Amino acid sequence: MRRISIAVVSDVHFAGPAEKARAGHEAKVIGNGVLRGLVELYRHYVWLRDVFAHNHLLDYFIETVRDPDLVVGNGDYSCDTAFIGPMDAACYESAALCLEQLRSAYGERFVSVMGDHELGKKSIFGGAGGMRLASWERTVSELKVEPFWVHEIGVYRLIGITSSLVALPVFDADVMGEEMDGWKRLRADHLRQIEQAFSKLSKEHRVILFCHDPSALPFLAPLEGVKERLDLIEQTVIGHLHSDLIVKMSRFLSGMPHLSFLGSTVNRLSAALRQARTWKHFKVRLCPSLAGIELLKDGAFLQLELDPSGEQPLVVTRHPVPREGLKAFPN
Repeated sequence: MRRISIAVVSDVHFAGPAEKARAGHEAKVIGNGVLRGLVELYRHYVWLRDVFAHNHLLDYFIETVRDPDLVVGNGDYSCDTAFIGPMDAACYESAALCLEQLRSAYGERFVSVMGDHELGKKSIFGGAGGMRLASWERTVSELKVEPFWVHEIGVYRLIGITSSLVALPVFDADVMGEEMDGWKRLRADHLRQIEQAFSKLSKEHRVILFCHDPSALPFLAPLEGVKERLDLIEQTVIGHLHSDLIVKMSRFLSGMPHLSFLGSTVNRLSAALRQARTWKHFKVRLCPSLAGIELLKDGAFLQLELDPSGEQPLVVTRHPVPREGLKAFPN
């Protein structure tokens, strides 16, 4: 039986025309001038100098990945410059353009995972925005991103989940009070779907889990259906962290105290890192963003090759993405 090739692309952060027009969107929501200056330095030298300058890397991915059996988009298709997800028209435009390109290139071979930018995410330093039920509804009904799916390939079960729902307790401060009950209902339904999928697995099955934000993993581990079958997970492909450097730092800081008194962002990050030791049970592998981070320029995508019979081991290859994109191809 021939091996199956699966390409994974994550954190494209495509910028449509309306989002590109919002230059300096993050600095505008930071009231403290000193903090604003420090954030601008951080963005310039460490994270991303220009968040709107990398659309061409999606073209590079599509040109490079010509004939896969499956392509998985592992979340965060827009820049989410209003911090409220695709209920914002500009964010919706960016995500729609990104997904349209991927679906045009790969058709039914493309499946998408929901990232945190598809729901809305508070700005890290300014505290603006947050998760919105209207963005959930628009992502599911209009962008056609399924919150949960299972794809069967021989003995393999590829499972895509929505990390922000699973890790909802971490995002309490991102949710408006009047919407919390709605989010809790969505989470309860989602956890039931995940447990049911795992409960159907038998000992010969192997799982590849697609989970955008690894903050969700500590909340999956205690679920009865999952806990009993953790050994069936062969790989968990995450996104969100953009660079292997951030993964290494997260592992180093795993188990740190929960700092609930330093604002919503520190509260969220420290709560996630406190439980990061759980990641090892899920065999976590990062799919970096296409752009990587400014400090290292380490953008990449993943290629998974699996044997449907399970007789040969899963092979995961990291393919670097040059910042110049298509210009990297010889004439």
